[in-house]
Amino acid sequence: MAFSLMGMDKRKAKKNQFRISERTLFMSAIVGGTPGSIAGMYVFRHKTRHPSFKIGMPVILLLQLYVFIRFLLPLFALG
Repeated sequence: MAFSLMGMDKRKAKKNQFRISERTLFMSAIVGGTPGSIAGMYVFRHKTRHPSFKIGMPVILLLQLYVFIRFLLPLFALG
């Protein structure tokens, strides 16, 4: 989903159409779409110059990995 949003926003940007908000792009990453968002940034060459995306997306991914390793992985080990 996040990958598709990046592609759709890039297409809309090229056509000068109403854009997908940056908040929506970030929220799609926060709810688990970070790998898709990062892939979409580079596949579609979209938002790669924006520091908030260039730095923000990897930071979100690192935080998600930390939460997974710290809190969720131990739950699977108990099973």
